[in-house]
Amino acid sequence: MHRAARTALYDWSNILSPAMIRQCLRCRVPPQLSSRAYSVIPTPRDSEEKEMLDRILRVDHAGEYGANRIYAGQMAVLGRTSTGPLIQEMWDQEKKHLEKFNEILSENRVRPTALLPIWNIAGFALGASTALLGKEGAMACTVAVEESISEHYNSQIRALMEKDPERYTELLQVIKEFRDDELEHHDTGLEHDAESVPGYWLLKTAIQIGCKVAIYASQRV
Repeated sequence: MHRAARTALYDWSNILSPAMIRQCLRCRVPPQLSSRAYSVIPTPRDSEEKEMLDRILRVDHAGEYGANRIYAGQMAVLGRTSTGPLIQEMWDQEKKHLEKFNEILSENRVRPTALLPIWNIAGFALGASTALLGKEGAMACTVAVEESISEHYNSQIRALMEKDPERYTELLQVIKEFRDDELEHHDTGLEHDAESVPGYWLLKTAIQIGCKVAIYASQRV
């Protein structure tokens, strides 16, 4: 009997060896067993919530897509000037934003707006045409667009906070991070003489009207 007890204890000591314990501590709960198995977007509770989340993702993706095309247009004109590295730096951040929203749309099977072909051409044309006014024109465009996008992100943050901030924690984190990047680009534009372009306020107002139309349309189409 004593021998059997010693054998049993020996077997358990092998099973619970330090190496085995360390291996168990490295284990992860499979995603499907987690109570929060999603990365950014919670599983919609009903069709109303799904429609709201789809609308948010669709318009944010469209906004980041349009911003990328605007910076592409600016780089086509000013890429080889002294302003090129500054525009490229902001564009690189926008590329990361777009990549993230591409990932989220794919994960949640949300279709992008059907207007992407239009935003492709319009964004590039806006970026290139304002860049033809010089560095100041490009920066004025940046200020106008980034101000519009950051205001739109702020309205989404307020809406999600009012609904259920805990439920939308991950989505809020993404939107806040991107909003802060847009505000940084906005301030960069002001620091680099955006307001000195002739007709600054008229140009800014016209661009922001266009942004509002694009936001409204992308949410719905």
